[in-house]
Amino acid sequence: MSETSAEDRIWTVPNLLSFLRLLGVPVFLWLVLVPQADGWAIGILAVAGFTDWLDGKIARAFNQTSKLGRLIDPAADKLYVFATILALLLREVIPWWLVLVILAREVFVACSFPVLRRHGYRALQVHFLGKAAMFNLMYAFPLLFLASHSGWYADIARIVGWAFALWGTGLYWWAGLLYVVQVRRLVTSAKKE
Repeated sequence: MSETSAEDRIWTVPNLLSFLRLLGVPVFLWLVLVPQADGWAIGILAVAGFTDWLDGKIARAFNQTSKLGRLIDPAADKLYVFATILALLLREVIPWWLVLVILAREVFVACSFPVLRRHGYRALQVHFLGKAAMFNLMYAFPLLFLASHSGWYADIARIVGWAFALWGTGLYWWAGLLYVVQVRRLVTSAKKE
């Protein structure tokens, strides 16, 4: 099998895990907003976080990286983050300002997409800092969810959850700034050629 055709594969274990994560997003939202089955919702978030880590490991270990995987893996991550912040906002677990800071970062980065496309580039590859930011946010939200309850664990979950949320949000913005710097460098080098 040539490397080009390997990149075009659809049916790989990592892609299947990413598809399953995508299917979990509406289930998660329903669990949080309709029956308010928080235990099950947190379980889905935990499984989503684990499969996010696992699909990357499998893709690299067994040479199952693909174009589709590079699209749906970060898409699944972003959908979970947005679904979770929406659910936590509607349940009054997190404040508006946190949602606005995260969404403002998305708008900031999205402004570079037309520039990339105008110069013939597609989306840039996700770098480690962006993955670290997502990791922090994926851990922050279930912990903040737990903090909204009245069990013995609530205070610990609140402290650790906010630490992950603030650190993750900072890293998320830093990764966004680096993304825009990458776009600027690409465009500048393209103009010189």
